[in-house]
Amino acid sequence: MSEYKSQYKNIFVNLPVKDIGKTRDFWTKLGFNFNPQFSDERNLCLVIHDNIFAMLLSEDFFKGFTKVEIADPRKANEAIVALSAESREDADGLFNKAVAAGGVETRPAEDMGWMYGRAFQDLDGHQWEVVWMDMAKAPAHPGEATNN
Repeated sequence: MSEYKSQYKNIFVNLPVKDIGKTRDFWTKLGFNFNPQFSDERNLCLVIHDNIFAMLLSEDFFKGFTKVEIADPRKANEAIVALSAESREDADGLFNKAVAAGGVETRPAEDMGWMYGRAFQDLDGHQWEVVWMDMAKAPAHPGEATNN
């Protein structure tokens, strides 16, 4: 995949949350950890992978980074954050943990044969997907995707 290299080495998705403690409990129940160097009573640095993080900021702290209103993700879609899974079973496993921890399914499982995914909202209504893909069977172009 060297043809896709970029000078940017990390991704930090910043999302506002209502309750840091409840947010920490939710993601801990899903098996995630936090980087303590960037976590305190105002924000959590959720470690998704070596260079992928979600900065979960208290709403008051988040407001300091923007001049526009914070969207209510239960009323308006702000983003969908997708996580790649190692297998269909892993996608189901994380989804099931999310629902058990208080998350809400946003749509039924989607199986396209080469791609499988589950979707949920976290405690604050942010949309997350857990997706497994068999890239050897993936279509050459998005318009060629089928449910095989």
